[in-house]
Amino acid sequence: MHLLRQRASGEWSVCKERRRNSFFTRVLKEKSWNRQKGMDFTVSHLGSVLIILIAGVAHGLEITSQGPTSIEKASSESVKLDCQFSLAPEDSGPLDIEWSLLASDNQKEDKVVILYSGDRAYEDYYPAVKGRAHFNSADPKNGDASINLTGLKSSDTGTYQCKVKKAPGIRSRKMLLTVMVRPSKPRCYAEGPTQEGKDVVLRCMSSEGTNPLQYTWEKTSDNKLLPASAVLDPVGGTMNVRNASTSSSGTYRCTAKNRVGMEECILQLGITPPPNTAGIIAGAIIAVLLALIIIAIILFCCCRARNRKKYEKEISYEIREDVPPPKSRVSTARSFTSVGSQRSSLGSMSPSNLHEYALKPQYDKIPSVEEYERPPSHAPLPPPVASKMAGPNLSRMGAIAVMIPAQNRDGSIV
Repeated sequence: MHLLRQRASGEWSVCKERRRNSFFTRVLKEKSWNRQKGMDFTVSHLGSVLIILIAGVAHGLEITSQGPTSIEKASSESVKLDCQFSLAPEDSGPLDIEWSLLASDNQKEDKVVILYSGDRAYEDYYPAVKGRAHFNSADPKNGDASINLTGLKSSDTGTYQCKVKKAPGIRSRKMLLTVMVRPSKPRCYAEGPTQEGKDVVLRCMSSEGTNPLQYTWEKTSDNKLLPASAVLDPVGGTMNVRNASTSSSGTYRCTAKNRVGMEECILQLGITPPPNTAGIIAGAIIAVLLALIIIAIILFCCCRARNRKKYEKEISYEIREDVPPPKSRVSTARSFTSVGSQRSSLGSMSPSNLHEYALKPQYDKIPSVEEYERPPSHAPLPPPVASKMAGPNLSRMGAIAVMIPAQNRDGSIV
């Protein structure tokens, strides 16, 4: 019994110890929980304070513009880049407004377009837009930092940033501006033979315009329906009419357009019947024959004229026997003197010498090349032989010796 009592008392002591340990464990847990709860409360309190502070700053300088951030405009137009802002009493520093064109390459620097600082606007800051960039408001510090760009060019395309600074706040807004070129007036024309049964290509092209350009064709005459065999290319601006017929003739209109404009041109198409090939060939043959005949006639006339000139030249070289020699003129004193001298010289001759002188040729002439080439039929006749008469008989008859002048082939005196 004694042993049982000891064992029972021991178990009771163990049970009491366990209860004590569990009580202390519970107390420690409650203290730990309370400590954690206090720390969480402290953190949450600090977070609330930070949120309130951030909210206070956020409600200071703000960009209030809600318009589109991407704008497309045509060249030579104007655009307004909107940048409205609001200030708070906490923003007490100087106001600075800066518009810049952001560089497309990170290695390049941004270009300041226009600037407002110290209650003064600097509008000619960027040479590329000098005289074309202005603030929308005469006093930007009233909350309007918007700018106007006039006379837009394709080089003005880019991303623009509006940055407003007023200590301790700073805000910015970006806008993408795309300057596009309207299509120029297109040129319409037909390519290839406009004959029935042939393939006719209608072309339409604008020399200027920002891509993408779209071309459309439509027929404005008759039934206003395009030919059934027409194949359109909206990008290249062509319309291929296969196996064209006379019903394809008419008035067509081509329109070139992009996102900022459109232009059009008119084309009058006429499909003609195929030509008569046989008639063309016959006409060509006749024309060639006529040309050959004309050339032959011209050559014949030239040859005949040449032969006639050659014949007249040969005739002029012949001696005409029926033409009497020209009479000598003795009207001057010099001629009388020469005749007297001739008489004196003849008088000094004896009758025997006179007969020999009469038979002697007047002069010795060397035959020319023309005489050798002259045919035998044109050879001159030998001079007639004078009958021999004695010199005394001549002087008895009262004759006077006279020198007879010679005559060349053309009849002139030598």
